[in-house]
Amino acid sequence: PPPGLLQVVKQCVRVPVFVMIRPRGGDFLYSDREVEVMKADIRLAKLHGADGLVFGALTEDGRIDTELCTALLAVCRPLPVTFHRAFDMVHDPVVALETLISLGFERVLTSGCDSSALEGLSLIKRLAEQAKGRIVVVPGGGITERNLQRILEGSTASEFHCSARSARDSGMKFRNPNVAMGASFSAPEYSIKVADVAKVRTLNAIAKNIL
Repeated sequence: PPPGLLQVVKQCVRVPVFVMIRPRGGDFLYSDREVEVMKADIRLAKLHGADGLVFGALTEDGRIDTELCTALLAVCRPLPVTFHRAFDMVHDPVVALETLISLGFERVLTSGCDSSALEGLSLIKRLAEQAKGRIVVVPGGGITERNLQRILEGSTASEFHCSARSARDSGMKFRNPNVAMGASFSAPEYSIKVADVAKVRTLNAIAKNIL
């Protein structure tokens, strides 16, 4: 998020706010200039009150980029750091998990190297067992109020990640149907994705009942 968004969010909520450091979409193989941007974004996030950071970086052969992660972790400290779903693109998740533990990541977000946490549930459980409390394995990817209980019970996870969003229609009365301000496959111009309070409360209630 831009610093302005982080600053306003910090004024509005009391829960810890972790900031994702991701200079672009696409893969997780970053250029030297992109690394400069990531380091600058980390410093800005810390300056504006981030309680933790989230990032991920891989080598071209699908392994954790230990050199880059070590450098970024140094900029992040003393804040806790989560390795995000770049983990789901690794060549060997068992080896990758040990690498993250040795580097000092506090959490790893994963869908179990599959299209969703539900599809990757068996691997998430194996990773949690492998971790043995040395790192928090956080299921994420396609989690909803319909499948959260199954995922938490099936993975033995103590935390989870989801967007809990719904679509909200734009307040615009005048609409130009001939122009789209993005790619042809992007979200509709007059529909906004927002965090859904009801969904958050429902998910929270389900989790509290299980954990």
